[in-house]
Amino acid sequence: MSNHPIILDPCCGSKMFYFDKSDSRVLFGDIRQEEHTLCDGRTLSILPDQQMDFRDLPFSDESFNVVSFDPPHLRKAGENGWQGKKYGILSDDWREDLRQGFAECFRVLKKDGVLVFKWNETQIKVSEILDLTDKKPVLGHRSGKHNKTHWILFIKD
Repeated sequence: MSNHPIILDPCCGSKMFYFDKSDSRVLFGDIRQEEHTLCDGRTLSILPDQQMDFRDLPFSDESFNVVSFDPPHLRKAGENGWQGKKYGILSDDWREDLRQGFAECFRVLKKDGVLVFKWNETQIKVSEILDLTDKKPVLGHRSGKHNKTHWILFIKD
């Protein structure tokens, strides 16, 4: 195995879906670095290995075998609400932000590399998001209590 991470997660948040939140194969990135105490007393920690903006990734082309892209999916959230703290909030220019995010994720992905995209369509339909990239997904799966979370896999040609 190589000495550097082969997986990039440029918006890792609190690393909720990772089995090992310190897996050395993953470079955990996020624009935020913060901790919050939630209403039930639990601590929410967003502590990336490196702070980064998914719209302008600080890596060379074709640097990673896998990119996990799970950007914020909320346009509106309460100023002190736990969902906004947990998932982040999209800017008013969210379409362009996500368009740039997809472009950057594919840029740093190696040829034949895999991009895993996660989206919850509580506020924005996944079809609107997929229109922001010209890349075609290979497969997808819905999950969650209301089937609104989409896991979508792309392979870079």
